[in-house]
Amino acid sequence: MIGLLLQGGLGYEAAYLYVGAFMLVMVAFGATVLVVARLVSPSKRSATKEETYETGESAVNDPWRPFPVRYYVFALTFLIFDVEALFLFPWAVIYGGLGLFGFVQMLIFVVILSVGLIYEWKKGALKWV
Repeated sequence: MIGLLLQGGLGYEAAYLYVGAFMLVMVAFGATVLVVARLVSPSKRSATKEETYETGESAVNDPWRPFPVRYYVFALTFLIFDVEALFLFPWAVIYGGLGLFGFVQMLIFVVILSVGLIYEWKKGALKWV
C-alpha cells in the first residue's frame, strides 16, 4: 500500500500518515461497533438463555464432555479426499500434454490414497457410530 502511495508522488511521511490514519479509523470503527452492540443488546438473563442450545434439542450429556476421536478422523479423511479431488481437476485439464509419464504419476497418487482408504476402512475409521 505504501508503494502505491509513493508512486503517486507522495513522500514517505505522507504515506505513513495515510497508513496511520487508516489504522486509526479501523480501530475506531471496531471499538464503535462493539460499544453499540453492547448498548443495544438485551441484558436480561434467565435460566432458559443460559441453557446450552444445539440443533433445537435439549442437552442430553454434559456439554464439556470431549468428542470421540473418530469424528476428527472422519473429518480428516474427508479433507484428504477433498484435496485429492482438487489435485485431479488440474491434472485432467492438462492430461493430453503430460502423456504416459503424467498418467503414471497420477496413478501412483491415486493408488497411495486408495491404500490409505482401505487401511482406514479395515480399522473401522469410517464407521460413524
